[in-house]
Amino acid sequence: MTHQPPVYVVDGSRTPFLKSTGKPGPFTSADLLVATGKQLFARQPFSPDVLSEVIIGSVLPSPDEVNIARVASQRLGCGHKVPAWTVQRNCGSGMQALETAVDRIRAGHSNLILAGGVDAMSHAPVLLNDDMIGWLADLNKAKGPLAKIRQLSQLRLRHLQPVFGILRGLTDPVVNLNMGQTAENLADMFHIQREEMDQYALRSHQRLAAAYDQERMDEVTPIYDRNGHAFTEDDGLRRDSSLEKLSRLRPVFDPRFGKITAGNGAQITDGAALLLLANEETVKQYQLSVLGTIEDTHWAGLPPAHMGLGPVHATIPLLARNQLQLSDIDYWELNEAFAAQVIACLQAFADPAYCKQHFDLEAPVGTIPEERINIDGGAISLGHPVGCSGARIVLHLFNILHQKKAKLGLATLCIGGGQGGAMLLKRC
Repeated sequence: MTHQPPVYVVDGSRTPFLKSTGKPGPFTSADLLVATGKQLFARQPFSPDVLSEVIIGSVLPSPDEVNIARVASQRLGCGHKVPAWTVQRNCGSGMQALETAVDRIRAGHSNLILAGGVDAMSHAPVLLNDDMIGWLADLNKAKGPLAKIRQLSQLRLRHLQPVFGILRGLTDPVVNLNMGQTAENLADMFHIQREEMDQYALRSHQRLAAAYDQERMDEVTPIYDRNGHAFTEDDGLRRDSSLEKLSRLRPVFDPRFGKITAGNGAQITDGAALLLLANEETVKQYQLSVLGTIEDTHWAGLPPAHMGLGPVHATIPLLARNQLQLSDIDYWELNEAFAAQVIACLQAFADPAYCKQHFDLEAPVGTIPEERINIDGGAISLGHPVGCSGARIVLHLFNILHQKKAKLGLATLCIGGGQGGAMLLKRC
């Protein structure tokens, strides 16, 4: 283990994740943060204005909430004196917020931080295309009625073609591949069959359903819309899912030869997750119970076209630095961006050729038992609000460690653009 001052995760909560239906959902990003933050602070012996700072990861803040951390902190009652800022590392944004909080506390700059992630993906902007923007600029510059009429006559159907921000955001501009296409790359690279992906997706739904039925989703707190409707669990959960239903879905990203469908990939979702982190003095001052400590974090880069293997590239150096083996980790959360991506990661850990080529290892890293990874499902069944997921998997993994009375957990995820993040957790 690394030997540094401990940073404790005191408590945490998240909203239910709400799947996008093609229209803006009932909550903005700030609404989501405030809803879960209020319930989190209601359990604490201190008020929000004693925080040192607020750090939130977000990928798609609206124009009204550009620094979403500051907007939410003010609505939560943190006061004007508590600084708040937003970080962005694509799918790793929520985890980046947590690591940044750990670093700030270890460096002595802060003693109590609210950190986490959020995205309301259903509110992703729909933009004007460049032709339309140029036409509007010329219309604005036109002087007099005749000039404006001439410019109006230049309006064509191509000017009205919208640009969907979420599609642009989920496409890597360097290799010009969207995230689903990178998952297709991994399916081909590791010879993963469609049925194997669908089986994994079905298991994700079954495991999440069991977790709710057994009342083990303690971190989820209800949220209410303006009409008083209560959302109490992730509404992307399909309890009636089956291999037959999944097999009927058509490939999304490669209609002729692809294997990635809406059923075996993560859902587009709205959600927020928040955690409170503190140093030892603050824990003692307020006599706080704690979930555990964040021991170490590692970030890695790899080719954007293979971004789904980011967890492998982040995890192997993290374990080596802490002198750990795969078998030393009691439970894992590997974010389910796509079933093919999770399966590819598990195969890469166990592949001698891959481990030799990329990490110069003489033997494969090993295998992760099925009963130790994503035991309550994941993003395929509950959704993947990109700026939030890194915080969500850390929060849930802490809860698993407590429920199972286990010691070590590792949360990891792939990151659009060709990166991976991994975080080592220890239960107190």
